[in-house]
Amino acid sequence: MTSKTAAGAAPAVRLDGVVKKFGGVTAVDGLDLTVEPAQVLALLGPNGAGKTTTVEMCEGFVAPDAGTVRVLGLDPITDSEALRPRIGVMLQGGGAYPGSKAGEMLDLVASYSADPLDPEWLLHRLGLDEARRTPYRRLSGGQQQRLALACALVGRPELVFLDEPTAGLDAQARLLVWELIDALRRDGVSVLLTTHLMDEAEELADEIVIIDHGSVVAAGTPEEVTRTGAEGQLWVSAPPELDVAALRAALPEGCRARENASGRYLVEGTIDPVVVAAVATWCAAQGALATEIRVDQRSLEDVFLELTGRELRG
Repeated sequence: MTSKTAAGAAPAVRLDGVVKKFGGVTAVDGLDLTVEPAQVLALLGPNGAGKTTTVEMCEGFVAPDAGTVRVLGLDPITDSEALRPRIGVMLQGGGAYPGSKAGEMLDLVASYSADPLDPEWLLHRLGLDEARRTPYRRLSGGQQQRLALACALVGRPELVFLDEPTAGLDAQARLLVWELIDALRRDGVSVLLTTHLMDEAEELADEIVIIDHGSVVAAGTPEEVTRTGAEGQLWVSAPPELDVAALRAALPEGCRARENASGRYLVEGTIDPVVVAAVATWCAAQGALATEIRVDQRSLEDVFLELTGRELRG
């Protein structure tokens, strides 16, 4: 796969102060968002957080009430004709006619592009050879998902919007899609991904943005998001009955420490290099050799639930 993204290009997606309301409900509230060229950005949030509305504004299906949306430097509504050939959109429902055959559908989408990928190659790459002549309505859910992905990619887009790309896929197909997304990044294609699978976001994304009630509540690399604003645990194995009060005094404000079991010390809080250094210095001051220092950070799912709550949303 080869993209058309030029070096030094403007951001693939840029939203500045975007607001969108539906009646009395504010779906997107002053949202700032940037997807850089050749970057995979995972947009996460609970149901009703504003993800779908955000993506639909980027795709040109919905106009913002305030703020600016630029996709590949263009306005997705006023410049839709120029923008459409340069992006790929994968919809949850697939967007196919129920009676159309898988191969026919992909051939039709390919015909809209001046320089499409070979549909036969793409069907083979996505394990859809045997489904080429199968009507869309008779495809399995996983086959429909893979066909939707093929339709999004066949035009060699510079930017791809992927909505729950592995929903309903088995482990093998899911891994295949992950490999394709990684190949897109290597080929210079930008990807805006929405998913409810936290492990998928951690695996694929260069950048993660978590939104809730239409606003950003966390953003950064997967490592930054899991480290910032979420507590971690640091375990130390050392001789028993060391002076834990001295350890507490040496730690930054907000950290807690205790001897959890004989010779097993636990530090809780935001674990960063300063905390690790403080623990090592404390051990040295006690004349104690730490046989293990292990850091356990919360997962992305832990952080997501901490920021957006655990209640079920419709």
